[in-house]
Amino acid sequence: MGRELQGRAKSAGKWYEGKALLETTEIIFRGDIRLKIAFARLTSVEARDGQLHLRWPNNALILELGEQAEKWAHKILHPKSTVEKLGIKPGLTISAVHMPNDDTTMKDTSKLATAFSNGKPLANSDIIFLGAATASDFGGIKKLIPSLASNGALWVVYPKGRKEITEMQVLQAGREAGLYDVKVVGYSPTHTALKFVRPKNKR
Repeated sequence: MGRELQGRAKSAGKWYEGKALLETTEIIFRGDIRLKIAFARLTSVEARDGQLHLRWPNNALILELGEQAEKWAHKILHPKSTVEKLGIKPGLTISAVHMPNDDTTMKDTSKLATAFSNGKPLANSDIIFLGAATASDFGGIKKLIPSLASNGALWVVYPKGRKEITEMQVLQAGREAGLYDVKVVGYSPTHTALKFVRPKNKR
């Protein structure tokens, strides 16, 4: 989930009331007008006097964000990499199960990890990635929990927009395994990653 603020937007010389949302790769405004602007389209991003000024081909928008204007501008101009969004840091023990060998994010992850396995999970893994193509792959969640460090995280990576595997199914599978869902990240243009951890009383 991204950040959201109630406020005003100025488009084509008119002000509109509504809510601005800062997502991973786009800004959304919902209210008297509805806009969705991908970061990749923006040609100019500037924060001035509590306002965020955005320009893209043949259009412009001003958002009143107050003290958040500079923070939003920074996030748009300097978006986190997928590895950063997944919490990958140097020195971790990381396991990948049923993840493609040519996965760019996994390649970057393996370079940062102190220990990395793509296949058999390592004991006391700080992070485990489980690739799920269909709901039948959810059975692997319970099997992986014993390999997870007490404060570790399990990311289930699954395809977007597929009827045979939905976000609700992933959430239910993780919860039935005794885990708690805490975060969703756009893993790639085709896949989503959902993060699970143990409840605090079981760490």
